[in-house]
Amino acid sequence: MNEKQLIEGCKEGNRLAQKELYEMFSRKMMGVCLRYSNDRETARDLLQEGFVKIFMNIEAYSGTGSFEGWMRKIFVNCALEYLRKSDVLREASDLDNSAELTEPDASVVEQLSAQDLMGLIQQLPAGFRAVFNLFAIEGYSHKEIGEMLHITESTSRSQYTRARQLLQRLVKDLY
Repeated sequence: MNEKQLIEGCKEGNRLAQKELYEMFSRKMMGVCLRYSNDRETARDLLQEGFVKIFMNIEAYSGTGSFEGWMRKIFVNCALEYLRKSDVLREASDLDNSAELTEPDASVVEQLSAQDLMGLIQQLPAGFRAVFNLFAIEGYSHKEIGEMLHITESTSRSQYTRARQLLQRLVKDLY
């Protein structure tokens, strides 16, 4: 079945279509979940919760725009809901704001694999990681992030700056 047929099958409650849709997108969506969680177990829970929401609300998908993009938004919202419930977005970090960090050597950054970079992002505190993912990877504005996370726009900017500083420090320590 192609994607359109799978979507129609899921709208009709066809379990085989749901299974195929899950198999088609679970790896990509697990990557999204891992970017927002501290561990694989939490990411698996978010993955399951996201697919449940997709199957329960698939009628809301109008057929316009990317289905994968529609799904990704659901998974990001599941992760953000988890972070809000855990209250990890309010955690403060003892990062020294006055520390001047130089940009990492471009050759060092080029040596990083995607897996290395994901590992470094996983080391960020949850609030920093959420803002970094939403801004740098998902492409949301700081105003949108503030609304999504129930924080001010300036807090979003500050957390993003601190996340970048911490990532720079982690890259520097790695090499």
